[in-house]
Amino acid sequence: MKAKKVTGLLLAFVMAFSMTACGNSASTSADSAESSGSGEEAAQDQADSSERVPIRWLTTGDTAAEVIEDGDRIIEEINNRLGIDLTVEIVPEGNTEKVNVAMASGDFPDIVTGAYGTSATQQWIDDGMVISLNDYMDSSPDITAWLEDYEWSAQDGNYYGLPFITQYETANSLVIMRQDWLDNLGLSYPETLDEMKEVLNAFTFNDPDGNGQDDTFGYTAQKLTDSSSTPFDWVFFAYGLEYADYTLDEDGNIIAWFEDDSFVPAMQYIKELWDSGVIDPELMLNDSTKKEEKFYQGKSGSMLAPLFRHVSRHESSVQELYPEATISYGLPPKGPDGASGLNRQGKSGMFTCITTACENPDKAAEFLNFMVSEEGNNLLRLGIEGIHYTMDGDTVVFNEEERAKDAFSPDGWAHALAWGSFYWPLESGYLPDTEPNRERALETVELASECQIPNLIKQKTAVEIENASVAGDVFTQYFSDMLQGKIGIEEGAQKLSEEWRAQGGQEIIDSVTEVYQTQSAQ
Repeated sequence: MKAKKVTGLLLAFVMAFSMTACGNSASTSADSAESSGSGEEAAQDQADSSERVPIRWLTTGDTAAEVIEDGDRIIEEINNRLGIDLTVEIVPEGNTEKVNVAMASGDFPDIVTGAYGTSATQQWIDDGMVISLNDYMDSSPDITAWLEDYEWSAQDGNYYGLPFITQYETANSLVIMRQDWLDNLGLSYPETLDEMKEVLNAFTFNDPDGNGQDDTFGYTAQKLTDSSSTPFDWVFFAYGLEYADYTLDEDGNIIAWFEDDSFVPAMQYIKELWDSGVIDPELMLNDSTKKEEKFYQGKSGSMLAPLFRHVSRHESSVQELYPEATISYGLPPKGPDGASGLNRQGKSGMFTCITTACENPDKAAEFLNFMVSEEGNNLLRLGIEGIHYTMDGDTVVFNEEERAKDAFSPDGWAHALAWGSFYWPLESGYLPDTEPNRERALETVELASECQIPNLIKQKTAVEIENASVAGDVFTQYFSDMLQGKIGIEEGAQKLSEEWRAQGGQEIIDSVTEVYQTQSAQ
């Protein structure tokens, strides 16, 4: 048997979980029937299973999770505890559009998880496809507690689902640099915009890898897709942008963040970097994979990327070609007045609802309550005591062979149901003791969260969701044109504002102003 020991953060969860897990090993599967202790008990379990309430859940899951096979003992444990017969349908590749298509076709599951803050999930509400959870909150204390963090998600006083907003209170992205290149050049991780410019120039022109060739550049990132974030947010916040989504003019009126006075000088700094050749010339074409490849292959000396559990992956990937290479990271550079920031507070994520087709909404609500409870969280992280883990004093010992049979990710990571719909490791602060570079991984979250910039408006409005695509396209086009010199920065900023407002931006401003006034009055 392969075993992994885990201590620390999990211990607080284990003691409460152990008491509930010991008497719940019954199952309709052969393996679980053996563990229940007798054929008589197994027969009773088979009889009880015929009385279970069927619940069908359609969700995107997460592409990083393991595949759930038939006979999964965690699914069966949930069935036993709640008296349900759960069917989980996970769409391929976490494709929310396939969920939207299924809902639009009228093939409603009992429970559905889609993308929060999109026109599709808003339509579920507008067209009466999902029910209000308000009637079930008195009997669902964990749902109620969950929604206390998302009070603003109610529409006309009704909660139509459980939002799970990614990077709402935590973040994990930083600018990663080749520390060995910094050492070769006698430089340190930059703390100001001037120092950043110096480092990127040195990475580009001073042969940081010592190969005698002009084959490197300073910085790469992922392409811009809309106005919600950019590859250069660390510049905009360094020039004094105060909020992540919108900002206030001198009269206290809400304006787009790129209408702030900080936008033009920030764009001028970015344009100077671009013109000097220190930026990846293909940045506006990069997806995540292409960006990482350029960093791993020694083409770029720095990249904007998520860290946390990816720290080891990034460093080991670089070391495949350059065994002596090391990476470093830090807080984003400060601007002329000492301002800095990098990560925008999240507004997007997942949204889990009970549909109007559900014949047993009380049982569906009980399932959702379990999924966001400490009991449910512990089951999905640890498993069933005596099968997936045992206790050695105060230490959890994982049975990796048994966990692999039931869609647990290896090395202490959670069951597939824990990924995506309600939890991700970053948001839940979960990192097994078995994770390599654990202390560094936790350090990156602390740093990235320290430089997270809050939103002015907590939620997306229905108008914002409806107009986001067209308005976002306007920003992307003007940003690209200004970067490539097709239009001057000041002229481009002015025309961007005018065109954005004409293409739905003004309606967005009107809608978020109404929300802001209500939010400020509370």
